[in-house]
Amino acid sequence: MKCTTPPGVVFFYMERFINMIALLQRVNFADITVDGSCIASMKNGVLAFIAFEKGDTAEKSRRMLDRILKYRIFSDSEGKMNLNVNEAGGNLMLVSQFTLAADTDRGNRPSFDPAMPPQEARQMYDELVAYARSVKPGVQTGEFAADMKIRLENDGPVTISLHI
Repeated sequence: MKCTTPPGVVFFYMERFINMIALLQRVNFADITVDGSCIASMKNGVLAFIAFEKGDTAEKSRRMLDRILKYRIFSDSEGKMNLNVNEAGGNLMLVSQFTLAADTDRGNRPSFDPAMPPQEARQMYDELVAYARSVKPGVQTGEFAADMKIRLENDGPVTISLHI
């Protein structure tokens, strides 16, 4: 007896794509407090939550930052999203957020297996921040692995999930 697949039935297996993830929010203001002290604050710009997954590289991280800076999410004089953060005279705040790497495919509790181990992710974050400050002075940052309280006012609202 030969087993066959009925016509029109297709079986496939999809692996999790390895992408670096950034969640961009266009904000009127944002500030970060750790242990009751404000460690970062900005007005008008992009608040970027960054997740590092296993397999991410420094090159991918730099490409992500370049893309964030070039991404046109600010309105021009005609009200179209045609300007990037620099053209709009905006600021940039970077926050490491491993929870963006959550695998939510099964169950009711996220798995963080795709996330880069903390020691490696800290190094990647530090390198990303150094690169960001070299190309855009005044970049504000969160504190890696800290319990941060982030206050923001989303403008629009505009929230974009960016993958590299």
